[in-house]
This record gives sequence, C-alpha cells and structure tokens, in this order.
Amino acid sequence: MPFLNDILKEVQVLQTVGNTAVQVAELSIDSRRAKADTVFIAVKGTQVDGHEYIAKAIEQGASIIICEVLPKSLMEGVVYVKVKDSAAAVGQMADAFYDAPSAKLKVVGITGTNGKTTTATLLYKLFEALGYKCGLISTVQNHIHDKVETATHTTPDAVSIHALLARMADADCEYVFMEVSSHAIHQRRIEGIRFAGGVFTNITHDHLDYHKTFDEYIRVKKSFFDGLPANAFALTNADDKRGLVMLQNTKAEKCTYSLRVPATVKGKVLENNLTGLVMSIDGQEAHFRMIGTFNAYNLLAVYGAATLLGKDKMEVLAVLSDLHGAPGRFETYMSPNDKVLGIIDYAHTPDALINVLATINQLRTPGQQIITVVGCGGDRDKTKRPIMAEVACEHSDKAIFTADNPRSEDPEAILNEMESGLTMPQKRKALRIADRKEAIKTACALAQPEDIILVAGKGHETYQEIKGVKYPFDDRVVLTEAFKLLNK
Repeated sequence: MPFLNDILKEVQVLQTVGNTAVQVAELSIDSRRAKADTVFIAVKGTQVDGHEYIAKAIEQGASIIICEVLPKSLMEGVVYVKVKDSAAAVGQMADAFYDAPSAKLKVVGITGTNGKTTTATLLYKLFEALGYKCGLISTVQNHIHDKVETATHTTPDAVSIHALLARMADADCEYVFMEVSSHAIHQRRIEGIRFAGGVFTNITHDHLDYHKTFDEYIRVKKSFFDGLPANAFALTNADDKRGLVMLQNTKAEKCTYSLRVPATVKGKVLENNLTGLVMSIDGQEAHFRMIGTFNAYNLLAVYGAATLLGKDKMEVLAVLSDLHGAPGRFETYMSPNDKVLGIIDYAHTPDALINVLATINQLRTPGQQIITVVGCGGDRDKTKRPIMAEVACEHSDKAIFTADNPRSEDPEAILNEMESGLTMPQKRKALRIADRKEAIKTACALAQPEDIILVAGKGHETYQEIKGVKYPFDDRVVLTEAFKLLNK
C-alpha cells in the first residue's frame, strides 16, 4: 500500500492535521464506500457537497480526510489534509495511488458535442484490428482489450478512471481511446491523465442546463486542449466555426481535418448512399460501410488521429473501410415484408438531429416518407425542446413526439414545451404520444412500403428513466418487435 505523503506530492496542500506517513488502502469520493485505511476526498459537486458527509465517512471507517474546509470538530486518530482544490486533488492522488497508469499508455481523448462515441469506438476497433491491445472508455461500453465493462457515465469519476487505466496497463494495453465530456473537464475528472492526443469533433447547442451559457461551454471544451502537453497532438475539425479556437493556446502539435477547406487531413465525399460512403482522403479513394456526411467527419478524425500516432496511411484506410460504428449510432433495421427502413440513432441535440435527418433526406428516393419519433430528456436543457420539435417537423414528413428519459419531469409537460414554438403547418405534421413504445408502434403502423422511420434520442440505451427508476427499454428491441407485428 502506498503512503499518504507519497500520493500527495502533486496536490496543493494548505494544511495538515496528523501524521501523513500512513499507508492508504483505498481512495473514495463516496462516503458510503469508506472503510478502514480509506482516504475520503470531500468534493464540492453541483448537487452534493462531500464536506457534508465527512462525519459519515469517518463513521464508516475512513481514517484520512481530504477537504477544502476543515470540520469544526476534528476526530482523534483521523488525519486531515486541507487542500486548495479537492476536485483536482482526486485525479492527482488517484494517478499516484495507481502508479501513474496513463504514463504507461498512449491515451487519446475525444471531445465535442456529437461524434465522440463513434470516433472513440472506431479508433478502438481500428487499433485492435491493427494488432494492438487497446482500451476504450465510452458512453456505451468500456473495453479492456477483449473484455467488456458496462459504462455508467461518458467519462467516469477520477478515481474510477485511473483504476480503469491501471487495469488497462496491467492487461498490456498500449493505446486507450476515451470520450471526454464537458462535465468531466469542468469537474476535473480527467485530472492527472497524461494525454498523447486530443480530438475535437464539433460543438453545438447542448448541456446549457449545466454550463448556463454557450460561451462557457466552449471555454470548458477549449480548456482540455489548453492542458495538452507539447509532446501530444491536438486534432480539430476545421469546418466547425469554433474548431480553430480549440488550438489557440495549446502547446500540442496543431493539426486539422476538413471536407471544405485546406487542412492537415483533407477529405472529399465522392458518393453517399444507403450502402455507405466513397471518399477521397489525402488523395486516396476508399469505400466505407458508414453512412452520411457526419460520419465522413468521424472517419477523417479517426484517420487523422491514427496517422498522427504513426500508423501507415494505406493500412489505416484498408482496415477502416471494413468497420462499423458504435451501437445506437445510425443503426439500420428492415421490416421483413413491407421493406420499411428503421434507423435508431442517439441524436438528442438539435444539430445531431439535423445531421441525421439531412443524411436521410439526401439518401431517400422520391416517394419515400420520413417518420421521426423523438423526445427530449427531463431535467436537462429546456431551451432545446422547441428546437428539436421544429427540426423534426421541418425535415420529416411526419413527426411523433414522445417521452425520452423524463426523469423527474411530467412527460406531457415536456411535450408541451416541445410543441410551444411550432407553426400551424408544422403542427399538422405532428402527433404526440407520451408512451414511447406506443409511439414507435404507431410510426410503424403509419409507414408505407419503402418509408423510413427514424427513432431518435436514446440510441444504445437499454432503459428509460422515470421518477428515479430505470425501467428496461431498448428502442432497437421495440422497433424490431413492432416490425414483426406488421407482418402477422
């Protein structure tokens, strides 16, 4: 077991009470998990302040407390360490506790509003196919080479993430590809990780319930690149109007990718249809199984990151051309007899929904109708609700508004907010069915042969969260079952 004074070396300590030459068995930010020889780190969160649970942690057996404010009453036999920033201290201490696992790996972080999961997953699949043992940390799943672990957050807490990186290093992984959310950056959950590179996909209207302003959201994303070291790379989407902003203050090697302007990695879409993409990348033509312009950007990001990591361009293109994306990202299903095409996609922001619908509109044949089933999550950014509804109506022939994960909110109230900005012509295109299963079944019943049904918002998720309870629910299962009913 490491000693406390050793794992505090990178932490800005303001005051200590007690002997820091004591051994540490475990780090925890959850008082309920504290036990003997546990260090409890009191973090001020957005909803809960860990300082309120110091007494509970000690009661559970914690013998070391890291905090920004010392309790008024100090317990005998407990070591207290007052630090400047306990959120930062978690990552710094976890890095030392787990023997600097990211130093043994090449960790690449992918950030942006849309495309993080697909880009990270494709990089993981690509490098595994190239013969490397890799780790993946994503919204959908965490992988330690060929072992799969369920993901609970886009980016885990700092203790969990360093523990995960340590397991990856112990499994002889060489590369790790991880999604880096804006929440994780702001909450210092990636503190202590040594990144070999960072990738920026795009930035659009999202998470304003948390960040409050779009400028703050941009600033947080940019701070990830500001913190990259000089021996890392920073790869950004030059076609996004904030893409180059991400590179302004980074010490890392600055690189770009684009479909429209000169860039380090230049791509061009030659063909785009329901069988896939034909693209020119760095002057080399290749066919890909993935569909849509938004995936063309994801493919450029993956190609760019792989070549910046020193991989052969032709070998990268050869392997990449045969890969599929992440689960719940533009997944297609066909009804057996009616030939109705179903598409499941995680699109839960206005921009993501526009991208998916623009792709479908571009690829559909004359006479094919688009029916979109979409909702908005409860306890999240309310400003995007009427925009999501407007996008669905404008880019579809029919729209069915339904529940997403209503969480603590009334689904009908969410639907009211979605409909609040619609014009009368838009309203005539729309139905509202709060029950998501019924909404999907109705879309299937309305569909004519050759029509296209988009079920948006939940993608890979296998639950629906209502009033604090996660009930089993999978859009993919519901859609395929509804297709079967059509043919009975």
